[in-house]
This record gives sequence, C-alpha cells and structure tokens, in this order.
Amino acid sequence: MSLSPEQRREYRAIAHHLKPVIIVGDKGLTQNLQEELERALNDHELIKIKVASQDREARQEAINALCEASGAEVVQTIGKVAVIMRRAKTPNPKLSNLLRHKS
Repeated sequence: MSLSPEQRREYRAIAHHLKPVIIVGDKGLTQNLQEELERALNDHELIKIKVASQDREARQEAINALCEASGAEVVQTIGKVAVIMRRAKTPNPKLSNLLRHKS
C-alpha cells in the first residue's frame, strides 16, 4: 500500500500535534516493544515513534524493521521521530487518530 502525496500531507497534518507513543531505547527491538507497537497501531492507526539512537543509519534501520514487522508504512521521518500508519480492521472512533482528527 503506497500513500499518495495528498494522503501523506493529510496524515502529517494530523500527526503534527501527536506525542510519540513508542520509544525505542537502548535494548532495541524487543518482543515487548513489538507487542506494544501492535496494540498502538490497532488502537490509534497513526502514531509517532521516537528512536533514541545517535546513529542515523541505526535509527532508519530500526524504523524500517518496526514497519516491516508490523505491516505499517512510514509517513514521515524527521530526526529521531517517525510517523507511521496502519489501517485497523475495525477502527475505534474514540481512539483512532485518523477518525478523531478527520477534517
């Protein structure tokens, strides 16, 4: 699923006010982190991830690995923060960032 430039612009605008939900620390991509990522994507669909690594390539590899494991797509990456998105099968209107912030 590839996002069009219009979709990316809309999702970036929605994600602008969000805080990072997942923070990848020194331990890297653990099983608990991946379970929390699955929960967050199922609940919110559009989330921010912060990778606390100093190396740019290591940050990009971690973001790509998380997206590949979860089936999510990168919307935007700026510095240590990435915005990723995955549509839920049955989105919850009270939790989904896509439904709550739809203009």
